[in-house]
Parts: sequence; structure tokens; C-alpha cells
Amino acid sequence: QVQLVESGGGLVQTGGSLRISCAASGRIGNSYVMGWFRQAPGKEREFVSFIRWNTGSTYSTDSVKGRFTISRDSAKNTVYLQMDSLTPEDTAVYYCAAAPQGYIMALPTTTTSYDYWGQGTQVTVSS
Repeated sequence: QVQLVESGGGLVQTGGSLRISCAASGRIGNSYVMGWFRQAPGKEREFVSFIRWNTGSTYSTDSVKGRFTISRDSAKNTVYLQMDSLTPEDTAVYYCAAAPQGYIMALPTTTTSYDYWGQGTQVTVSS
């Protein structure tokens, strides 16, 4: 069982930056993929980025490429999402997720790929 706790959300102006974190309790093994999703009001939860725990390789959705960076600290069992050049369209609740068998998935970008979820952290970008 893995518990995920996000932190670091808040209010930022357009063009600003924010780093959110996801701390995992329990060991994150090399088979894991850790992902970030977001959900804006009235919209479905959408994929943002994932990172493979064993290799550190990453993948992001097109709308955040070049602006958001996912990373991990294995010693701290923590995943980060550095968000730069934020726009009001990035306003959403951001969720961390874990896929224990992610290593066998070619492209884990759907919510059903992940077994564990955090409670979310609100990111609001003002215009």
C-alpha cells in the first residue's frame, strides 16, 4: 500500500513558476511509474507528466512540454513537478499517482493505469 501526499500548490500570476511535490509513504520500487494529472472545474482529469522510477525517463503532454519538468528524489521517495511560464489554462487541482506495474506499460497516460492517488493540490494562475 502506498499513500501519496501532494503539497506546494497556491496562487501565482501569469508567467510565474511553482513547484509542487508528492511524498510517498512506503517504498517506491523500480517497477513504478509516478504520474501527475490535473483536473479543472467542469473538466475530466487529464494526464500531465510521468516519470519511470528505475530509469528516470519522462514523458509529458504536449501542452506542457518545455514549461513543466517532472523529477524524482529516490532517497526521499518524492516526485516533483516544476511548472514555469504558467497561464490561467493551467489552473486546476493537480494529482499525484502511482502505478506499481508501470514498468510494463508503454505509455501510462490514462487514469486507469494508476492504482494509487493523492488528495490533490490546488494551483491557481491569475491573469
